[in-house]
Amino acid sequence: MRCYIEERTVELANYIIEHKCTVREAAKKFGISKSTVHKDVTERLIRINGFLANQVREILLENKQERHIRGGYATREKYRHQKEAG
Repeated sequence: MRCYIEERTVELANYIIEHKCTVREAAKKFGISKSTVHKDVTERLIRINGFLANQVREILLENKQERHIRGGYATREKYRHQKEAG
């Protein structure tokens, strides 16, 4: 694995742990795709640092369990803005 990929993977992991953010938020911050972030923190990170991988896995699991709630809030906001505009 190239050195810059390993560095990016560790940076992503630290960012996700520090900010407890989603894959989408991390991708936006680093200017890369969600697929790349996901591959980095689920596949590559295990080979680089198992301890970090476990911490990130916990945060991603928590985000996965909450995503239906976030989606509901986003939909509510969408229709609230449409009602205000119309």
